[in-house]
Amino acid sequence: MNDAELAAHLAKVAGQLLVTVREARVFEGKALGSAGDATANEFLCHALRAARPGDGLLSEEEKDDPAQKQARCLQNRVWIVDPVDGTREYGEGREDWAVHVGLSIDGVATTGAVALPGLNGGVVVRSDQASPLTPAAPKPRFLVSRSRPAKEAVAVCEALDGELVPMGSAGAKAMTVVRGKAEIYLHSGGQYEWDSCAPVAVALAHGLHCSRIDGSPLRYNQANTYLPDLLICRPEYADKVLELVAGLG
Repeated sequence: MNDAELAAHLAKVAGQLLVTVREARVFEGKALGSAGDATANEFLCHALRAARPGDGLLSEEEKDDPAQKQARCLQNRVWIVDPVDGTREYGEGREDWAVHVGLSIDGVATTGAVALPGLNGGVVVRSDQASPLTPAAPKPRFLVSRSRPAKEAVAVCEALDGELVPMGSAGAKAMTVVRGKAEIYLHSGGQYEWDSCAPVAVALAHGLHCSRIDGSPLRYNQANTYLPDLLICRPEYADKVLELVAGLG
């Protein structure tokens, strides 16, 4: 199977494994999150190394030691995965968590799949199955963290007379914009490459704007995997949002 098919297949199967772990009711809360992370990570890493032995791999749940980091940064094709994006939501039995399987080529999020196993029947949103954007809502809906809404998002939402929509994982937020159920996902305050690589690959394929909040490109497979801010939005909002964010400085 090609890269996009592989990403979608692995994200779907990892999601099914996570649902099985949760439904077993052996673990609760943080212990459930840890068990889910470990299970999905083992599957994804083993499967990717078997299917693409010549590619690099970066996972949130594997230590990126100096030797591995050096080797990874020399490779132009690197898979970047988040076995459970939204571990807290997963452990709480919510639906707003995701599985990310993304491929960075020469530092660009090129191919990806985001599984949303908590939704009814499970959903996998893919970079190779793009659909036209649906009409936007009259007032822009801003997706923000449940506990720590980014101050930039709050300010820009107010300036655009929008509506704040709290939600869990980064992948769930990004796919909500892709699926036409919100217009803007503006985040600052701390993320890593695995939080956004797959969602950005999918969002770009669906015609959305993706960048840092200063408008600069998102770059992946860096020695420092910290990638703290992100804007994913409908293209008609991009210039105005970036202008408003710049004015907050």
